[in-house]
Amino acid sequence: MREALAEWRPVVDRELERLVPREITVNAATELFGAPTYAYDVAAIQAAVSTPIWDLLDRGGKRWRAVLFLVLVEAFGEDPEAYLPYACVPEILHNGTIIVDDVEDDASLRRGEPALHLKYGTDVALNAGNAMYFLALDLLARDPADLDAETRLAAYETLLAELNRTHVGQGMDIQWHNEREIRVTEDEYLEMCACKTGCLGRIVARLAAIVTGQPSEVEQAVAEYAEHMSVAFQIADDVLDAEAAIEGDGGFGKAIGNDVREGKKTLMAIHAAENASPAAAARLEEILWAEENSAAEIGEAIGILDETDSIDYARERALDLSASARERLDGLDLEPDPADDLAAFTRFVVSRNV
Repeated sequence: MREALAEWRPVVDRELERLVPREITVNAATELFGAPTYAYDVAAIQAAVSTPIWDLLDRGGKRWRAVLFLVLVEAFGEDPEAYLPYACVPEILHNGTIIVDDVEDDASLRRGEPALHLKYGTDVALNAGNAMYFLALDLLARDPADLDAETRLAAYETLLAELNRTHVGQGMDIQWHNEREIRVTEDEYLEMCACKTGCLGRIVARLAAIVTGQPSEVEQAVAEYAEHMSVAFQIADDVLDAEAAIEGDGGFGKAIGNDVREGKKTLMAIHAAENASPAAAARLEEILWAEENSAAEIGEAIGILDETDSIDYARERALDLSASARERLDGLDLEPDPADDLAAFTRFVVSRNV
C-alpha cells in the first residue's frame, strides 16, 4: 500500500499543479472564472486565493484520498491515468475543509506550520477554503473524461449530497464543542464522523464507481468501505493526539493535546465520561470547557482518558471499523493487486504514522 502511495502521490501533485494555477495571470483567471466583465485584479486574486491554497498544498499530506480513488479505478479494471483529474476532486475538497475547520476550531498548527487563518487572516482563509469547494466542482464541469450527461449528473448529485452531509457533521461537532456537558452518545459521535469525515471518503469511492460505470450495488459497497475506513481514520487521529500528548510529541503536525485545547467531544471523552467517577467526569468536562488549558491540565485530562481505558477502547473501535471496511470488499469482482491495496488502506489509516 505504501508503494501505491509512493507511486501515485507525485502523479497527483503534478495533476494538481496542472489543474490549480500556482500563478494567477489574466489568462489563468479567465480560464478558471470566465471572461471578466471589466477587469480582474490578478495580484489580489494571487494574494488572497492562489497563494494561501498553494501554501497548504505545498505542506504535503499523504494524498491518500486521491490515491485511493486511483486504486479503486484500477480495481474496477480501468486505466487510472484516464481519470486523474477526478482523483483531484476529493483532494481539493479535503484541503478546503481543512482550512475552514481550522478557523472553526481555532487551531494553531496545520501540517507543522501555522494554520492559514493565523498566517493570512480569517477572512482570507475562509474565502480560500470555500473557493476550493467550487474549484473541485469546476473540475466536473470541465468533463475531462468526456462523460455522458447522465453520468455527469450523477457525479454532481453525489458531490452535492455528500457535501451537505459533511456540513451536518461539522455542525454537530461545533454544537457539542459549544456545550459544557458531555452528553453525546457513541452512536451520535459515530454519525458525526460518518458525516464529517466519512462523506469525503464516500465521495472518493462513489465518484470512482460513477465515472467508471459501475452498477449501483458496487457503488454502495465501496461507499460503505470508504465510510467505515474514514471513521476509523478519524478515531485513530484522535487517539494519535492523545498518545502524542502522553509522549510529549507534536511530530505529526498538530499542537500537543490539540483536541483537549479545542474541547472536542471525542469518542475517548464520551467513553471516559461514562466510565469515570462523577468527580473525574466533571473535571474532564471542566478542562474541556475552559478557554485555555495549561500543560498540566492537558495532562490531567489525558490521564482521565488513560485511567478509564478510553484510549484503548477508541483504538479498538478504530480497528473494528477498519476490519468492517475490508468486509465490504468481499464478493466484489475486483482486480487482485489493487484489491490487496484497498485492504491495505484500511490498515494504513489506523497505523501510527497516518
